[in-house]
Amino acid sequence: MPRNAQIGLTVNGEATEASFAPYKTLLEVLREDLGLTGTKHGCELGECGACAVLIDGEPQLSCLVLALECEGRSIETVEGLGGAQLHPLQAAFADLGAAQCGYCTPGILMTAKALLSQEPHPSKERINEAISGNLCRCTGYQQIVEAIEEGARRMTDESHR
Repeated sequence: MPRNAQIGLTVNGEATEASFAPYKTLLEVLREDLGLTGTKHGCELGECGACAVLIDGEPQLSCLVLALECEGRSIETVEGLGGAQLHPLQAAFADLGAAQCGYCTPGILMTAKALLSQEPHPSKERINEAISGNLCRCTGYQQIVEAIEEGARRMTDESHR
């Protein structure tokens, strides 16, 4: 039986230590060891996008990343998006009905956040391209794209206040 690995990382802005079996993926450590179940366990093959998180600001599929690779890195999960109030993307998803069953929503939110941090005003085509690795089982893509556009508008409005 392999010994547990112990690493330090920053999750949702907070420094933390994690002890886990060295073969565990970041998805498993987030859900099982750190109790952050917002990141969804989907295909385990990197094909559905449900497990997308931000690693150092870049969207990554946490089912394909060994947790050991994340030592000293900054991880952001859907739990880190909001706070006392919803993030503009979350609010737009709720207001426009973009979260149907909700299973894909955390991965799409994190992917959209990364896109909007690089491109505050993306075109529909660019949004579609950015979320192309995120599968929605309910086929709510029209509402999802509209919610990302609305979230971008709301984020711009907030930055001008």
